[in-house]
Amino acid sequence: MEETRIFDLLNRFKQKFPNKKDVFSAKENGKWVNYSTEDYIKFANYFSYGLLDMGFEKGDKIATVSNNRPEWNFVDMGMSQIGVVHVPIYPTISEREYEHILKHSDAKIIIVSDDELYHKIKPIADKIDSVQEVYTFNKIDGVKNWEEIIESGKKLEGSEMRGLVKLRKDSIEKDDLATIIYTSGTTGLPKGVMLSHWNFMYQVKYIGDMLRVSHKDRALSFLPLCHVLERIGGYTWQFKGLGIYYAESTEKIAENIKEIKPQVFITVPRLLERIYDKIIGIGKDLEGKKKDLFFWAVDLGLKYKDHGNSFAYLAKLKFANMLIFKKWREALGGNVKMIISGGAALQPRLARIFWSAGIPIHEGYGLTETAPVIAVNRFEFPELMFGTVGPRLGDEQQIKIAEDGEILFKGPNLMLGYYKDPEITKEAIDEDGWFHTGDIGELIDGKILKITDRKKEIFKLSTGKYVAPQVVENIFKESFFIEQLMVVGENEKFAGALLSPNFEFLHDWCHKKDIHFRDNKDLIENPQVIERYQEEVDFYNQNLGKTEKIKKFQLVCEEWTPDGGELSPTLKLKRRFVKQKYKKRLEQIYPE
Repeated sequence: MEETRIFDLLNRFKQKFPNKKDVFSAKENGKWVNYSTEDYIKFANYFSYGLLDMGFEKGDKIATVSNNRPEWNFVDMGMSQIGVVHVPIYPTISEREYEHILKHSDAKIIIVSDDELYHKIKPIADKIDSVQEVYTFNKIDGVKNWEEIIESGKKLEGSEMRGLVKLRKDSIEKDDLATIIYTSGTTGLPKGVMLSHWNFMYQVKYIGDMLRVSHKDRALSFLPLCHVLERIGGYTWQFKGLGIYYAESTEKIAENIKEIKPQVFITVPRLLERIYDKIIGIGKDLEGKKKDLFFWAVDLGLKYKDHGNSFAYLAKLKFANMLIFKKWREALGGNVKMIISGGAALQPRLARIFWSAGIPIHEGYGLTETAPVIAVNRFEFPELMFGTVGPRLGDEQQIKIAEDGEILFKGPNLMLGYYKDPEITKEAIDEDGWFHTGDIGELIDGKILKITDRKKEIFKLSTGKYVAPQVVENIFKESFFIEQLMVVGENEKFAGALLSPNFEFLHDWCHKKDIHFRDNKDLIENPQVIERYQEEVDFYNQNLGKTEKIKKFQLVCEEWTPDGGELSPTLKLKRRFVKQKYKKRLEQIYPE
């Protein structure tokens, strides 16, 4: 039987992986706790029974605001099999965004992970008519806990309740609404993307067939489960029968990788950049022949090609792998078969160096509106091509490039539309059914998709020349001194940049140069520091055309984060916010 609805995965587990002990795992009180196939099915069913007893109808909404944890899946599947719509929300958004999403989605109950989120969400929920109650996953005195729904469902278990769930399951079609995911949004308020069961399940088989992993393998999960990429990953790992292990936190990823030794994980490019920077930092601390050998291997790896590497090159690479790159793989647990990267552009040099080190990185592309995968790199040329996002995922998908360069898409994974917003839906999906992605790209040989920029982010200088900021930003982010930067210059004579330093690296450099400073604010005004950053800008400007070169820049004293508001929860630049925040810095670049 083909799995066409999300909850069909439960039956697949029952049939193919009935004795699996680590379907989901997480640390509780310092120890890894496993949940089996039996646990998964049991908790999902109890949650369904409990919701039915509470009067939940098909199409009702439940919101979750939580960290990654096994319980998230139990409630997700419990909702899915009775037609309740899951509205997962990022734990890091603003009060204004919470209020908008909870009110707009008509959520009846909210489940949050912990005490901090409860006290953040409860006052907002109290103002919204549709919200009946706020539950928590963690136990908090005097607060309703999700286990109350589980216990209620457990008491109701029996042939009558199983019959009610079966009736509800039988009524659910593959194209029915399964979830509303609110886009994190780099501008304005989030839009509710309506995704069906089939939007996800269509992709699961294709991705599953592509993966070189088995039910004996483990996946580490650390991107938020409310992120559509991690969610499709989770469903795919379940389809393949992998054990899913949830990292304790972003700070503990490196530690958890060594404990779990995963075969696969999903990430965003920024985390890969940080891993690479840390490895290079270790290399810079080496001395003598060890240091020479380390950077010989790095230089060799950066020359790796997606095809056509010579015999002599591969012989050298084998030597580099034995002496240097083996340690890189060990740092990632020693068992990694593949890493999937999405959410932003991956620097081609990172793809080269990791592939050369025996760590395959598969860059893909998609949007929340496409649930999310449109294209992804495979294992061999030409379906693997550095600097591209590969060919389309499935045979039923269609990609074409509009006259202005915008990527257009059709396929079974295209959203049902934006919730309560038919006009915006019509703007996104034209009368011929093509979804306008907002991204600019090209098709190499009519098959391989290459992304060049966001349509809305390209701007025009007062000279009439256009600048594609993402291309420039990705080049500059190769610098160890630069954590983030934003290219500016709309309607100005030249391109400039606001630049957030890699403060960890910069502090180390200052220490070696005997440069003293009170804090980061003091540091970015230091003439030696500014001079060093000018050298970096001059160096990377060499790779750019006249229009794209950064003529002036300003350093900022803050790291850009989702909590600070400069980045979205998926680590994309919120350009409007950054411009407003650093208005005075921009005036230094473009004085009246």
